[in-house]
Amino acid sequence: MRREEIMDGLKDGLIVSCQAVPGEPHYMDGMTAKMAECAEWAGAVGIRANSPDDIKRIKETVDLPIIGLWKIDRNIKDVYLTPHLNAAREIWNAGAEIIAIQATKHKRDDGKYSYETIKEIKKEIPEALIFADISTPEDAMIASEYGADFVAPTLQGYTKAGFFDQVSIKDAPDFILLRDVVEAVKGTETKVIMEGKVSTPEIAVQCLYMGAYAVVVGNAITRPHITAKRFARMLKRYHD
Repeated sequence: MRREEIMDGLKDGLIVSCQAVPGEPHYMDGMTAKMAECAEWAGAVGIRANSPDDIKRIKETVDLPIIGLWKIDRNIKDVYLTPHLNAAREIWNAGAEIIAIQATKHKRDDGKYSYETIKEIKKEIPEALIFADISTPEDAMIASEYGADFVAPTLQGYTKAGFFDQVSIKDAPDFILLRDVVEAVKGTETKVIMEGKVSTPEIAVQCLYMGAYAVVVGNAITRPHITAKRFARMLKRYHD
C-alpha cells in the first residue's frame, strides 16, 4: 500500500490502540491480536501497537495499516517511546507502515533531542510514514519542521520518566491543546491525530470538527479495566 493510500484511508477514521502490558488483568498471549481483529470487524481504519512481537502478530491477523511503536525503559528514561533508530528499524521490519516516535524536548541517551529520530528515519527508511507523539504545540511545530507526517498529543502533560502532571488524571481530552496543535501545524503537510482521553463517539466526532485528521482510541475500547475504573472513580466522588 502506498503512502498516499494509507494517509487517505485514515482520514476521519477510528484508529484503535491495541496494547496490553504485564500486570494488567487482560494481559495474555494473543490478546492484542484479538483486540485488533475486533477493531477491524467494527470498522476501524488503523491499529496502534507496541513492540515488534505484537506488531508481527497483529499484521498476521488483520489487513489494516499499523502505527507501530516500541516502549523501551518506560518510567526509567526520559525518552522511551521508540527512543532511537534501531527501535524504529525493528518496528518497520515487523510490518508497521507508520513508525511512532517520541518528539518532545527531552534528550536521548546520545544527548540529542528526541526530535532527531524523525530525521534519522526519513534518511534510513524514506518510505515509512512518521507519527510524532508530542506534548505541546511547540513540539508539534518542531516535529512538523523535521518532517513528521502526523503529530498527536499523546504525551500531554509529560514531564519526565513516565510521570505526568495533574492534567493527565482528567477524564476528558484537552480540547485547548488540540486547538493549539492544529494551529501550530496549519499550512503544513502534517496531519493532527487526536489521541488521549477520547472516551466516547461524541468526543471523537468533536475532535474531527476541531481539525483532527483522525482519532486514536485505546482505553475506552481495549482496556475495559480502565473504563471500569473511570466509572468507579466517578461514583466514589458522588458518594464522597
